[in-house]
Amino acid sequence: MSRKEFDASRMRRMKRVAARHGLTILTSEKIKVLGQPGGHAVRDDESFKIVYGDVPKPFSATLDDIEAYLERLEDESS
Repeated sequence: MSRKEFDASRMRRMKRVAARHGLTILTSEKIKVLGQPGGHAVRDDESFKIVYGDVPKPFSATLDDIEAYLERLEDESS
């Protein structure tokens, strides 16, 4: 399995976890369109505010950062 396929399936799993907590994972368009390094952010679905991944700059979180953030949310809710 290629790295690209691994990241895609990982992102699908993370999006399902985020949805359980009322969150959406956003991806910088630079990754999709320009093929340049970009990142991710997590948005609250009710307020549409970014709750993670906007410091020190927008879309600064990596997939690993998002995964760790979601794992902390899962641990807190258990």
